[in-house]
Amino acid sequence: MRNLIFILGDQLSFGITSLEGADPDRDHILMAEVADEATYVPHHKKKIAFVFAAMRHFADALRAKGFEVTYSKLDDAGNSRSLSGELARACHALKADKVIMTEPGEWRVQQVINTSRAALGRPLEVRPDKRFVCSRAEFASWAEGRKQLRMEYFYREMRKKTGLLMEDGQPAGGKWNFDADNRKPARADLFMPAPLRFDPDPLTRTVLDLVEARFSGHFGDLQPFWFAVTPDQARMAFDHFCKTALPRFGDYQDAMLRGEKFLYHSVISLYLNAGLLDPLDLCRKAEDAYIRGHAPLNAVEGFIRQILGWREYVRGIYWLKMPDYAESNFFGADRPLPDFYWTGESDMLCLAEAVGQTRDEAYAHHIQRLMVTGNFALLAGIAPKAVHEWYLSVYADAYEWVELPNTLGMSQFADGGLLGSKPYVSGGNYIHKMSDYCASCRYDVKTKTGPDACPFNSLYWHFLDRNATKLRANPRLAQVYRTWEKMGGERQAEYLRTAEAFLTRLDNSLRV
Repeated sequence: MRNLIFILGDQLSFGITSLEGADPDRDHILMAEVADEATYVPHHKKKIAFVFAAMRHFADALRAKGFEVTYSKLDDAGNSRSLSGELARACHALKADKVIMTEPGEWRVQQVINTSRAALGRPLEVRPDKRFVCSRAEFASWAEGRKQLRMEYFYREMRKKTGLLMEDGQPAGGKWNFDADNRKPARADLFMPAPLRFDPDPLTRTVLDLVEARFSGHFGDLQPFWFAVTPDQARMAFDHFCKTALPRFGDYQDAMLRGEKFLYHSVISLYLNAGLLDPLDLCRKAEDAYIRGHAPLNAVEGFIRQILGWREYVRGIYWLKMPDYAESNFFGADRPLPDFYWTGESDMLCLAEAVGQTRDEAYAHHIQRLMVTGNFALLAGIAPKAVHEWYLSVYADAYEWVELPNTLGMSQFADGGLLGSKPYVSGGNYIHKMSDYCASCRYDVKTKTGPDACPFNSLYWHFLDRNATKLRANPRLAQVYRTWEKMGGERQAEYLRTAEAFLTRLDNSLRV
């Protein structure tokens, strides 16, 4: 029996289940670049280049293992522009007896595959994606009957399952979570290691030329392009992080500094989400750094929690709640996304820095996403679906299964508290504490109201006031609402007037 093995662009793993039992003498592999996948949102040019370059290198690696590979390039004559079209075209040309693939990561792609079944005219075997520690079914079983689906409790189960950072059945160091140790603001005189960079080889340069020609209108800068595009390079990048940055990753993982785009972050999520790296392997290497005494427990636990806890958890939430989850809008927010999310042209320096870095690198770390661009969007009442589509467009690591719950649940509280126990909102003081942005900003973070005050300060209270009927009963916000009530009517009105004046400028597309 001749099988056609269909490998998607985020399944670039030699251990992918679709390749289990594959025989180079019998089976044929299909990979396809298609316009539909590159344009369903206006993906950052660097992301398109990364995915296409990694796909082409992976196809060559499969050929080196003896497989026949049909690779549909974006500009090939006859390219149908869609995954379903390329799959049907290959089935017809190769006369395969059966199609084998690993389940897609995104609901949208799964629907494409489901509707393609009948047209294929041959069996389609869809195998589970075993690159995750927790299967979809296992997560659904864990979630069943629970009133709250908190990541912390899920994370503990994953620690027990894998044995990571466990000592005699108990968490290393006597605690499951060392997050309280990981909130130090960075100092400007810290040594900042840089992610490992790779010069594009001829194959990657061909992709860069293609992207520049075909997607010049998309968001972001294509050059310089320095991402890893093979599993070997990605492993080198991770090993470099472990050696140079992991020891201080925990301390400064929430910090932000002008001119320092990466600080002590790993910048490997794009490799991980595309399949170039294995999540459990990364966690075990980080654990080994702790065991060897190279990195402290708070750093290693924080890193492992991001992968074993948060990444696995949001995937579980995604598949448990889709497709309705994508329409979540607990607060009924409907303000359009401001233009400065695309241009970076704002007098709010923190936003200008975060968007500018995103434009340059297709990357921003989790606090820039959560407490700068996400915080502002939630406070300003921007439509959560518009925020979701922006995050999906601009980051090289963004795939809907991981980005959507992070945006709608964690960042925008659009699911009403399914994923997070309270909205992640703050005034300007948090950004001032964790960054050096405020010192050079046109707005004054210490001024609470008026045209020169940091907009986060008044927007914070405006958000809480207009959503009081939905949030006042939240136990984690009880003290905040008591503070609001103690201010008195005149002070409250001053905050609300300042916020409304700012939002009017925003609605009129004036520079803010």
